[in-house]
Amino acid sequence: MGNHWLITLLMLSFGLLSMMQSPASQPKPLETTLAEKKDKRRILLFFGSATSEPSLVAQQEMLSKVKNDLSERDLDVVVVTAPNVSEDDQQFLRIKFKMKPTATFVGWLIGKDGGVKQTYQKPIPPAELFRLIDSMPMRKLEMKN
Repeated sequence: MGNHWLITLLMLSFGLLSMMQSPASQPKPLETTLAEKKDKRRILLFFGSATSEPSLVAQQEMLSKVKNDLSERDLDVVVVTAPNVSEDDQQFLRIKFKMKPTATFVGWLIGKDGGVKQTYQKPIPPAELFRLIDSMPMRKLEMKN
């Protein structure tokens, strides 16, 4: 029960429960969610085979400690998990992001331009992520202003 509570708390802290499908409210398609953020926000998109997938849990724990740094970089975290992702979203992930059907954890850094900047097969330490983002031309411009 302890791990389940922690996972739920982390997901709430990132506002990620809205990404999960429930009978009462159907979430927007993932493609629409990402399109709405284009030109405005960077996105860290994570897929986990389950909400308890160890790499996904580890990644969320790391990111929960650096919320201000995420905000400073206009970076939104979006998490989808296999039991809760629609067939359309699964197909979108396979086609657009070349996600393998056997994937248990995958992450993508998506720039404001909508392009995939990096793909991750294991959790990324925030410092490494921020170094990459801060080295990008658009981010350098933002830091000057």
